[in-house]
Amino acid sequence: MTPPSVWVRSRGGTYEVVVGPGLLPDLPRSLVEAVGARRYAVISDDNVAALHGHAVMERLREAGLDASLYTFPAGEASKTRKSWSILTDEMLEAGFGRDACVVAVGGGVTTDMAGFVAATYLRGIPVVQVPTSYLAMIDASVGGKTGVDTKAGKNLVGAFQPPRLVVADTSVLRTLPREERAQGLVEAFKHGAIMDRPYFERLEANFDRLMDADGDAAADAVLRSVEIKAEVVGEDEYESAIRQILNFGHTLGHAIEAASQFRIGHGSAVALGMLLEARLGEEMGVTERGTRERLEKPLVRLVGPLPKFDPEAAVPFLRSDKKVRAGEIRVVLLRRLGEADKGEGWSRAVPEAQLRDLLAKAAAAR
Repeated sequence: MTPPSVWVRSRGGTYEVVVGPGLLPDLPRSLVEAVGARRYAVISDDNVAALHGHAVMERLREAGLDASLYTFPAGEASKTRKSWSILTDEMLEAGFGRDACVVAVGGGVTTDMAGFVAATYLRGIPVVQVPTSYLAMIDASVGGKTGVDTKAGKNLVGAFQPPRLVVADTSVLRTLPREERAQGLVEAFKHGAIMDRPYFERLEANFDRLMDADGDAAADAVLRSVEIKAEVVGEDEYESAIRQILNFGHTLGHAIEAASQFRIGHGSAVALGMLLEARLGEEMGVTERGTRERLEKPLVRLVGPLPKFDPEAAVPFLRSDKKVRAGEIRVVLLRRLGEADKGEGWSRAVPEAQLRDLLAKAAAAR
């Protein structure tokens, strides 16, 4: 039986996202059909390498493909130019040419890091994404965004590098700790919040099954989220307009995450960011009243008590957000649950003083 898939439109060429359980055994054939490279550089963090990276490399070798595994330390703190430099230097020393392909096996950090390696190595070689977490399957592996973090904030150095193929084997989700499943599912609820209220409600109804990585429920959620992201990315690949809505909760969430030096998980930070941006929208008369409260129950159920944070430490990271235009901080707001506000080009300029006050009130309530 052919697994379900979604095709994503890109200026670099349309690519397929294949979703379902038990896809990894067929990965060598998929790579040959999608890329047909002479050599494959499998990149994983050291945690995922032990679980899946070595197995992927060996599977490729058993199929007669030339494959080598490269690793970096797990965690957001390793998503840096230093790690990128080490990986690219290792590939250069091994003599990988432009007929090579990067195979990214891992979560969101790996999809960003390995994608950036592929985007910059010899001015660009193909990348195939093999996501192993909800976050990576639902969000990070699709859309072509790659990059690393800097002291000024998250993902501020990077490139757009659409993958040639995404293989989302949902059976590997069972190897994740439950808290990591929860962190990634925040992005699924975000997709429902910005574009599809029935999907949001379906996620609520399937909450326990999703947390258990139940096969049908997990595949359904990943597939629908990929469909939503593909629709947005196909219309606006380089985030000049509607693609900004995928950053709902991220302007404030990324600032809180970076200010904590990544001690606060991405999902927890984005969950808090979604609630704060919903509250901001209600205060501005843009978002339907009661939306923040409607979001709160499933998000708190996912990530537990929302994190404490230093509001003043978060403010400088707002100024370096990628949506800043002409010195103005811009925030994505909802019109109502399931519908993003078109605003002033899908985001709205908000005075820094107003955001500072919002953060201060939220921090005091923690």
